[in-house]
Amino acid sequence: MSTISIIAALSENNAIGKKQQLLWHMPYDMKRFKELTTGHAVVMGRKTFESLPKGALPNRKNIVLTTLPEAGFVDCFACESMHDALDICEKEDEIFMIGGAMVYKQALEIADKMYLTRVHHVFEDADTFFPEINFDEWEEIECQQFSADEKHIYPYTFLTYIRKK
Repeated sequence: MSTISIIAALSENNAIGKKQQLLWHMPYDMKRFKELTTGHAVVMGRKTFESLPKGALPNRKNIVLTTLPEAGFVDCFACESMHDALDICEKEDEIFMIGGAMVYKQALEIADKMYLTRVHHVFEDADTFFPEINFDEWEEIECQQFSADEKHIYPYTFLTYIRKK
């Protein structure tokens, strides 16, 4: 049975993007994302795929959720439903849901684990937000706090949660 994991960076007001772009540049968050997801399947929406600067993420099974699977996503599997995406990943040990908002909304209902980066800033002008999380359903198992520094304009926290049984 695969572990279904959400991986996301979100601000204090749950902002995750603006005009299909991230709201911040955080090298250590990107490094963590790469380390955690490499060698695994990643599931994303079409807009998230289109926002990737170099297309499909290397060394990962890329699955794009889209209403237009015939659109031709290079080096990806295209699926019309989360159910189909999970079927493609049935032999994977961990499946990462990497965005956007609609994928996260669906994933919150089925995920076993969450890797969150909480960016300690409020972004008023964001246009895309992570859905509300019912933290009563989750147990925090890891927390690493970092201050702002020369590479990171905002302080941030790496958090890992598992769904309570």
